[in-house]
Amino acid sequence: MNFAIIQTGGKQYKVSTGDKIKVEKLSAKEGDKFVFDKILLLADGENVKIGNPYVEGAKVDAKILKQARERKKIVFRYHSKTRLRKKKGHRQEFSEVEITSI
Repeated sequence: MNFAIIQTGGKQYKVSTGDKIKVEKLSAKEGDKFVFDKILLLADGENVKIGNPYVEGAKVDAKILKQARERKKIVFRYHSKTRLRKKKGHRQEFSEVEITSI
């Protein structure tokens, strides 16, 4: 089984060819190709390469399917006995990508 562990947006993802994942917003348009070059681990069958911190010469190609925003999350602060109530909403932007090759 071929897979890689990539780093993007301060997070790490385990990906294989054909996977669809949501990552932090990338600076590319829908339908564009994108290359992840921060590969932490690369495994194909019995052969495993571990980076220090990244595997040199390794890359993961992806296609951007969608640029959108998540559903609204409510941020609510409450202090009892002081009548303090603050309500805010937050929508995080994301990119949905499909891994084409490792």
